[in-house]
Amino acid sequence: MESATGSSPSPELAAALHRLRSTLARLKAELELAQADGTAASAEHLLADLNDAFSYLRLVEQAAFHLIPILVIDDDARLAELTARGLRRLGYDAESAGGLRELRPRELVVFDLGLASGLGENDRASLKAARPIVVTGATDPRSRAVATSLGASDYLVKPIELEDLVAAISRRMADGSR
Repeated sequence: MESATGSSPSPELAAALHRLRSTLARLKAELELAQADGTAASAEHLLADLNDAFSYLRLVEQAAFHLIPILVIDDDARLAELTARGLRRLGYDAESAGGLRELRPRELVVFDLGLASGLGENDRASLKAARPIVVTGATDPRSRAVATSLGASDYLVKPIELEDLVAAISRRMADGSR
């Protein structure tokens, strides 16, 4: 497969496209068999295949369009989702969570500092490696020190404006690490 410029796609894009095509072909075959047999295929199995296909599609989009996934973690689930929705409206691949989970490759993290006290050592190390953008209502020196110990790339005080968060994301993406 070649791009419009005549150069071959990146290995990441080619691999993601292959996994997506394979998953969709498997799903199509299962649906055709179920239709031919007149039996209902396992909805759980088909949903798992669709979920796989969507995750591979995300990889394709990230490789093709250089999208950076963003995870918004906040102790207020509603606020986290509102922030992620705002970022998605601006074209970012953003999702929200109430706590830290395993990070995807190159995932950028927006992290509520209020959750720092509940982190174990492995989570702290993972977060530090991600160099999160920290958001918090606290402005005291101790909070800034905690953010620094987590490797924060930026420190934003709540309530934050979406434009300020986007500027912090742009700075974080421009630094080229992770």
